[in-house]
Amino acid sequence: METHPLPCLSPAYTAVQNRRRVLRLPAWLVHAAAFIALALSCLVALAAAPREVVVIPVAGAIGPASADFIVRGLARAARDDAQLAVLQLDTPGGLDTSMRQIIKAILASPVPVATFVSPSGARAASAGTYIVYASHVAAMAPGTNLGAATPIELGGGASPEGPSPRQGAKGSDKDKSASSPETQDSQSTETRKRIGDAAAYIRGMAQMRGRNADWAERAVREAVSLSAREAVELHVVDLSARDIPDLLRQLDGRTLQTVAGDRHLATANALVLRLEPDWRSRLLSVITDPNVALILLTIGIYGLFFEFANPGFVLPGVAGAISLLIGLFALQLLPINYAGLALILLGIAFLIAEAFLPTFGALGFGGIVAFAAGALMLIDTDVPGYGIPLPVIAAVTATSALFVFVVSSFAIKARRRPVVTGSEAMASYVGEILDGGLARTEGVKDDEATGWALVNGERWRVRASSVLPAGSRVRVTHRSGLTLTVVPIANSKEGEPS
Repeated sequence: METHPLPCLSPAYTAVQNRRRVLRLPAWLVHAAAFIALALSCLVALAAAPREVVVIPVAGAIGPASADFIVRGLARAARDDAQLAVLQLDTPGGLDTSMRQIIKAILASPVPVATFVSPSGARAASAGTYIVYASHVAAMAPGTNLGAATPIELGGGASPEGPSPRQGAKGSDKDKSASSPETQDSQSTETRKRIGDAAAYIRGMAQMRGRNADWAERAVREAVSLSAREAVELHVVDLSARDIPDLLRQLDGRTLQTVAGDRHLATANALVLRLEPDWRSRLLSVITDPNVALILLTIGIYGLFFEFANPGFVLPGVAGAISLLIGLFALQLLPINYAGLALILLGIAFLIAEAFLPTFGALGFGGIVAFAAGALMLIDTDVPGYGIPLPVIAAVTATSALFVFVVSSFAIKARRRPVVTGSEAMASYVGEILDGGLARTEGVKDDEATGWALVNGERWRVRASSVLPAGSRVRVTHRSGLTLTVVPIANSKEGEPS
């Protein structure tokens, strides 16, 4: 039998298939090459695009909320590999602890930080001056000012010290002032030590950034200030810009040194990302307001007191515990005077005790005085925005006193009401002798007659000092277990069972 090879296995068929494979292979290579070229072009475009610039706006006193916002903003800029963080600043000053927290974050930031005092009319006074000096770039908008960096709580009203021996002749004549040795002697040693520490702190930052260190020390010791133009001329700040786009144009092409190495800026056409305070920053800003902290503390203590006095209400205890914890959290972030806090707690304790002790208003008056004095002493700083106004203190004190006195009046009225339940309430009940009346029986004390009576709709065993016939009206005088002691009522029409 003659056999023929299969067509698919013939040499001609194999040659055709190999030729098709050879022709198909360049198509795969073309597709792969196109994909690789597209990916490379995307990578080149991404590499050529300038990294974003993060803007962190801060307006108002520097405190725990603003410090937390700035620190988290710089951390986000580093996480997103931003090329520059712009701190848009407008502040009258702030707390020393919050200022130092911000400066530490700036010095440790791998992203260059440019502090820009803007818009026109803004200022970087007191703590703001330190932040400007700590930044990699210092800029100001026209019509702004900075300076007056003397710690307010340390020597606000004291005469400033004389200029430093190292002071140059760059300052204007109106900023120069001489002080006699008597002025320095009048300042306390503690004040001089702290002002000296602040002066050394800002001088060190000025030397690190290559700015005017002599004027920085004068800003601390003499509380001098400068306008934007004078600050640029005296090399206190690096440049003046109208707005953030103008600032970025002027910074384009500069190289700044950070803890992570040199950073070259390409900010002319960079994407600007403006951060806004989130719910955490807003909440922290509200609760760290000394007025809110004082009110929360007061509500918390009263809520817990009324929950302990009347267990089972639940709501006063829950609201009081939450308010007290939030108030204490806010106070630990603020510069508080612990003597003032103790006076507030003592005043509230006196006001509460007035509701239960017959002191005829002595404890209440003392509580009002202690609470008001403690509220005045509570915040241990004169920084703008962190004092408790007198109207707020008066309102909270008056509300506390009124609340406690109203509750006291209700408690006194309730105490004077007759008892309507329990054994004590039965002492005034009137009943009627049942069955055969009250008679003397064996085993009972002499001169005591026992029997049954209907008292308040219930059948009770009673006893009396004399024999009484059935139907006699009696009044309960005492209860001993399940036996009532009664006395006859002279007038049978007197009283009705309660």
